[in-house]
Amino acid sequence: MSRIIAGRAGGMRLQTPAGEKTRPTTDRVREALFSALATWNGSADAGAEAQLEGLAFCDLFAGSGAVGLEAASRGAGPVVLVEQDQPTTRLIKANAAKTRLAAEVVAATTDSFLQRDGDRLFDVIWLDPPYPFTNEQITRTLQLALSRLVHNGLIVLERASRGGAPDFPEGTEQWTRRYGETTLHFCQREADDDQ
Repeated sequence: MSRIIAGRAGGMRLQTPAGEKTRPTTDRVREALFSALATWNGSADAGAEAQLEGLAFCDLFAGSGAVGLEAASRGAGPVVLVEQDQPTTRLIKANAAKTRLAAEVVAATTDSFLQRDGDRLFDVIWLDPPYPFTNEQITRTLQLALSRLVHNGLIVLERASRGGAPDFPEGTEQWTRRYGETTLHFCQREADDDQ
């Protein structure tokens, strides 16, 4: 079982897929992620339910939907959760209904989702691909994700710490935060001197 940590649906338990198809992000890492996002957004002093107010959030490889639903609980919207496994997408929809959080659930591969609806942009894109994904696969997905970000948007990638850093697209700046066996990689476009 997983849970929403804070915000409008804080404390509500979520169903997780059976078996080892998914690897839920731990509460510790999710709390660190959302603390970092609130700081990045300049809203760390706001109540948890408003820290991501007005940010469009995309959760790729959504699994149970815990990260995307946490974003919705903290005020993000619209929130889109992308998962290719049909039974898991039904579970995400059930979790969204239970928590009464607004979220669009899309049954698609991550790359196919990123390649369609090209005019739809996000402020934050979260990626938690399966650990067997190669760096080449991740690099391709990061490039596609970058094209779906608003100008000042942020990509966050969760990977095993022992796996090393992926290759990020050119023209981006990156930083990392390690939490034991998990590392969060943050990526955004380099700032323009003209802006």
